[in-house]
Amino acid sequence: MTGQILTQIFNLHQTPTDNQPGDAKQVTGYCEPLSLRAGEQIQWFGSSHVPTNGRLDLVRLECGDPTRSGPGFSEHPLDSVSPWNIELVEQPLAPGSFAEAILPADDPKKVSVGFWFQPTLLKRDGVIASMRSDDGIIEILNKGDYLCGRFGGAEFRLRERPLERRRWYFLHLDIQLPDRRVTALVTTERSASPGRDLLQLGDDTKEFEIPAIAFNGIVFRLAAGIDSGRWDGRIAAPKIVIDDATHIWSFADDMESAVVKPISGDIELAFYQLPARGVTGPHWSGEHQRWTDAPEQWNAAHFHHDDLYDAGWTPTLTLDLPEELPSGIYCFRYQGDAGTDRVPFFVRPAVSANHSDIALLMPTCTYMAYANHRMLIEGADFVGARNNLRPEHQYVAEHRELGLSHYEKHPDGSGVMFSSRRRPVLQLRPGADGWNFTPDTDLNAFLTHLQVDHDIVSDEDVHTEGLPALAPYRVIVTGTHPEYWSTAMLDALDEWQRSGGRLMYLGGNGFYWRVSFSDSWPGAIELRRAEDGVRNWQTGDGESYHAWGGEYGGLWRRNGRAPNQLVGVGFAAQGFEKATHYVRDPEALESRAAWVFEGVEEEQIGTSGLGGGAAGQEVDRFDVKLGSPSHAVVLASATDFGPDMLRTKEEFEGTVAFPNPDPLVRADMVFFETPGEGAVFSVGSISWFGALSRNGYDNDVARITENVVRRFLDPAPFEAFPS
Repeated sequence: MTGQILTQIFNLHQTPTDNQPGDAKQVTGYCEPLSLRAGEQIQWFGSSHVPTNGRLDLVRLECGDPTRSGPGFSEHPLDSVSPWNIELVEQPLAPGSFAEAILPADDPKKVSVGFWFQPTLLKRDGVIASMRSDDGIIEILNKGDYLCGRFGGAEFRLRERPLERRRWYFLHLDIQLPDRRVTALVTTERSASPGRDLLQLGDDTKEFEIPAIAFNGIVFRLAAGIDSGRWDGRIAAPKIVIDDATHIWSFADDMESAVVKPISGDIELAFYQLPARGVTGPHWSGEHQRWTDAPEQWNAAHFHHDDLYDAGWTPTLTLDLPEELPSGIYCFRYQGDAGTDRVPFFVRPAVSANHSDIALLMPTCTYMAYANHRMLIEGADFVGARNNLRPEHQYVAEHRELGLSHYEKHPDGSGVMFSSRRRPVLQLRPGADGWNFTPDTDLNAFLTHLQVDHDIVSDEDVHTEGLPALAPYRVIVTGTHPEYWSTAMLDALDEWQRSGGRLMYLGGNGFYWRVSFSDSWPGAIELRRAEDGVRNWQTGDGESYHAWGGEYGGLWRRNGRAPNQLVGVGFAAQGFEKATHYVRDPEALESRAAWVFEGVEEEQIGTSGLGGGAAGQEVDRFDVKLGSPSHAVVLASATDFGPDMLRTKEEFEGTVAFPNPDPLVRADMVFFETPGEGAVFSVGSISWFGALSRNGYDNDVARITENVVRRFLDPAPFEAFPS
C-alpha cells in the first residue's frame, strides 16, 4: 500500500499556470550554467514539439511547493529584466554515445580495420563501426546475434557462429578496394568458462566480393552508423590503415578527455555523449582492481544507445544578468499556447556585492543524480510503478531520449555511471517532484520568512571554487537531501567548519555517495555504486574506481569519511509509509544546548507534517562508532516509525531478523561545537521540511529551526562544554 509520504510526495497539486494531469506536455528546456553570479551570462535553451508563440520572463522563486504541507507556491516576476516574446520550434535530442575521427583518404587502394568489441545488448541491432565518404559506405553491425557487414548496397554475415553477449571478440577487415575483395577475421580468446569456450573458441575467416566503393576522405565512427544506428557495447584498441597511413588509438590513457590522442598517426578520435571510461577491456585479468595500476587492462570504452550528455540545442536566449540582481532561486518561465515550463537556476551575489551572513546550499549533485529518474514509471525498491503521473513524469515516460538518472540501468544491464544537467531535467521544476528540489524551496521560503537576507550557493560552486565559495558565510544551511559529494566539496566544507563555520544540516541521507567531476565534461558527474549501500545497481567487476580522478567510488563511509564525522549523524534507515515525531531527550533542557528549545514546551516535536511528522523518509543516527563527536548533545530522537522503516544495507552483514523496535533505526537531532567558535545542528530526517510551515510557521519545528538560525548568526561564542 502506498504510504502517506509517497502519496503526498508524488501526487502534488498543480502550480497555478501549469498543465493539468492528462495534458500532454509540449514545451521543455534547460539552461547553462545552473548556478552563476549576478552580472554573469546565462543561456536558455527552449523547445516545443509543436510550433508555438509565447512569453518568456524571469521569476524569482520563493517556494515551489504546491502541496498542503508547504507554505504555498510563490514566485515573483522580474519585469525590469523581462519579458520576451519567443517563438519556439522543436529542437530534437540525439542520444547515443560514439567516437569519431575524420581521416584523409584520396581514392585509397587498401583499407584495413581492426578492433576488439564486446556486445552487451544483442537483442537490439546496432552499428559497431562505420566508414563513409561522399562515394562510399561501410558498416559493421550486429543483427540480432550475428555479426554482419554492409559494403555499399550489399550485406554479408562476417561470422557464421552467433555472438555471445558480454564476450570479447577481435575483428580484422582487410578491404582491397580495386579488387572489390574483403577478408574478415573474427576471433575470441579463452575465457574463465571452459563450457562457454566449447562453442566460441576458434578463428572465423571469410572472404567475399563486394560492390565497387570509392573513398575521398573517411568519417570513421565507433558505435554509430552513418546517421544513427547507435550500438551498446565496449570497444578497445581501434586501428585503421589507409594505404600506408596507420591510425591507432588507445583508451588506456587519459580516462577523462573527450578527445583521444593517437598513438600512431596524427588524427584525434573524439568522444560524443559521454561513453563510460575506466571500464575493463579484453585483457583484464582480475589481478588488479584499480585501473591506475595497470591501465592497459582498462583500455575500453562502453557505449550506450541512450547516453545523453549534451542536448546540443541552439540557445534560444542569451542574457547578461544585472549585477544588482539579488542572490536567489530564479526560473525562466515560458507561457504559451503549448503550455508552461519553468527552468530553475541559482544566482549568487555579484563578485563586488555584499554577501549575507547565511546561505542556503543547493545540492545540485543530488539533482543531477536523480535527473529524469523513472522510479515512478518503472518502480523501485521503495515505490511501485504508477499510472497517474504529473505531466513532467509523463513526459519522461514518453521520451526515452532524455537520458537516464543514476538510479537506473541501461537496457544492457549496466548501471548509469554518468549523469548530466546539460539537457532538459524534468524533475528539476518547481512542484514537479516532491523529492529534492521542491522540498529545498520550502527551506528557501522559511529563510525568506525569517527575513535574514540569505544568499544561495550551489554545491557545484563549492566543488569548483573550494573554500572561497563558503568563506563569506558564518552559517550554511544544507538542502533536504545533500546525498552526493565530491572530495573537493567535502574538503571545502571541512576547512570551513574548522574556520568557525556554523552548519545546519536540515535533511537526511546526506554526504553519502562519492561523485567526481571532469573539466573535459562540464556539467556532468560520475558515480560508482561500489561496495555496499542502498543502491539500484552495483558496479561491474574491476570497475569501482572513478575514471575521473581515479578515486575509489561508493559510500563515503567506506572511504573513511562517514557523514557522522562531519555532521554528527549518518544514514541509518529508509521507509516511506509514514513520518513520525521526535521525543526530546530528558537531559536536553539541562544541557548547554537547551536554548534550541526556547519557546517549545512539549516533549513530542513535529507531530504533524508531510506524511504525519517531522521524522521520516530517510533518517540519520548518532553513532560514536561511526565518528559522531562524543561531546555532541543528542537533543531528541524519533523511533516510532512504520514497519517499512528498515536499517540501511550497510548496517548489517548477513540475512538476520532485527529486533522490533530496532535500536539502530532512529532519527537523531544533535548539536555540537567545532573549532573557531563554530557549531553543527543536524536533524537527521528528510521530512523535517514538511513540518516547517504548519500553522503559518507557528509550530515547534519552525521555532527550533529559527532558534538555531538566529543563534548561529549571532557571533557570540557558545557555552563551553565540559572537557
